[in-house]
Amino acid sequence: MRRKHKVKISVRPKHLLYSLVFLCLLLLYVSYRYSDKLAPLKTSVGNLVTPMQDGINMVGTYITKQLELLKSKRALQEENQQLKAQIEDLKSQNSILIADGYELAQLRELYEVGKKYSDYPMIAASVISRDTNGYYSSFVVNKGFEDGIKKDMNVIAGNGLVGIVTEVGKNYCRIRAIIDDTSYVSGMFLKTTDTCDIKGDIELLDDGYIRVEGISLSAQVEENYEVVTSHISDKYLPGILIGYIHNIEVDASNMAKRAYLLPVVDFEHIENVLIITQLKERMESESE
Repeated sequence: MRRKHKVKISVRPKHLLYSLVFLCLLLLYVSYRYSDKLAPLKTSVGNLVTPMQDGINMVGTYITKQLELLKSKRALQEENQQLKAQIEDLKSQNSILIADGYELAQLRELYEVGKKYSDYPMIAASVISRDTNGYYSSFVVNKGFEDGIKKDMNVIAGNGLVGIVTEVGKNYCRIRAIIDDTSYVSGMFLKTTDTCDIKGDIELLDDGYIRVEGISLSAQVEENYEVVTSHISDKYLPGILIGYIHNIEVDASNMAKRAYLLPVVDFEHIENVLIITQLKERMESESE
């Protein structure tokens, strides 16, 4: 049996266009020529098409609104992300400004201390580590023997004495503060020149004080008298403010007085110090 071949009908686009134009013209003529007779048909078609158009218009309006809403939502999301980035940037800048301001205040404080003890040569240093007892009783700064630092050099900050250098490395040194339990400083009442012994006591510092002993019974000292390093100290340079005396009383031996001292340095917050680069023994040898 022979296979039947499908006949392919090929219509040229030009012929199709001509046909459609002719059809349109024919419909226009019929509509115009028989408008009265076609009126019911037009009405029926209008009644059918109009609701469809309204529905299509409603759907189109809804889709348009949703697209606009989506576009607005995306714009708001992008704006929100930009605002978040700006806020983070402002927070970062604010933190830097606060840190810079705090550092500037610290440096100004050191500058004022430096002016107060301008007779002594000194070098600034920053704290890089400390012991974990809550206070700066022993800590390390970023200056060492390469910077001219030597053991037993005095250290100041705030308004007065912090402590003394006990260990020196190439680019660091350790400082023992006067609040340390092993610390001892020979002090002197600035107003009367009476001497006393200032001993570190971490537990006592919880109340804000340092222990003072060895005050002469005849010493005419009163509350809030200034105490400075004495001229008889073997390691501490004379005249450096230590703090103010409080709670003076006769000790248990009835041979001397004892008291408490409120230090001028905040030993909970030390970040920068000044190291006096002149040793006590060198000053004494130069004065001879």
